Amino acid sequence: MNQGMFDLTGRVAIVTGSTRGIGKGIAECLGKAGASVVIVGRNGTDCERVAEELSLLGMKTLAMPTDVTKLVEVERLMQKTEETFGHIDILVNNAGGALTRKAEDITEAEWDQVLDLDLKSVFFCSQRAGIRMIRQQRGKIINTASIMGLVGQKLTLTYCAAKTGVLGVTRALALEWARHNIQVNALCPGFILTSINEEAMKDEKILNATLRKTPAGRLGQVSDMVGAVLFLASDASDYMTGQTLTVDGGWTAQ
Repeated sequence: MNQGMFDLTGRVAIVTGSTRGIGKGIAECLGKAGASVVIVGRNGTDCERVAEELSLLGMKTLAMPTDVTKLVEVERLMQKTEETFGHIDILVNNAGGALTRKAEDITEAEWDQVLDLDLKSVFFCSQRAGIRMIRQQRGKIINTASIMGLVGQKLTLTYCAAKTGVLGVTRALALEWARHNIQVNALCPGFILTSINEEAMKDEKILNATLRKTPAGRLGQVSDMVGAVLFLASDASDYMTGQTLTVDGGWTAQ
């Protein structure tokens, strides 16, 4: 394998939701591969902290506090990235969140909250980055969906709906933008242990129920995700678009 395929030197990557968990791991991975990385989250202090951590490892970074559910802030993110680095080569739409509710109890506000963050932001971040990528006739867009976009799960209806929508957006954009040499693909993680779910997984009942449905017999780690993202961000995936990579320990193979 030509290792140069995975070299991202000179490229610029925006990673939303990159102040912790999977997003932070992705940002660090892309930075280690040579990319300049834009750290995106709602909290400015967190963005600055992560950007500084990566800078100390020798990476070029930019902290951009952004509410990705608001188009005006998304456009500002893209403009500032262009002003700082000159172009946008890679977008990882990783920001997201879930809500645990019985279907009959979901309110309109809760529906809007999850769909705005998990689906609306994916499209409008892609749209605003895609405009720039069309201009330069190249680009990589990676959308973090979930195995809940492929299979159902009780008590997470809004999350399932949004992540299924992410897969649809991925395929539609891939078809529209393939002629511009823009590859749009999705990543479906299974249960990855992060600070977000660490507390829940301390409950043996929840942990054991999750492990019983995971053929690999363990929870995923952030390190299990980053190789798939690097592949989708690199030249190695240039002939792959509109597809879904599932990293779930075999969950959806059953």
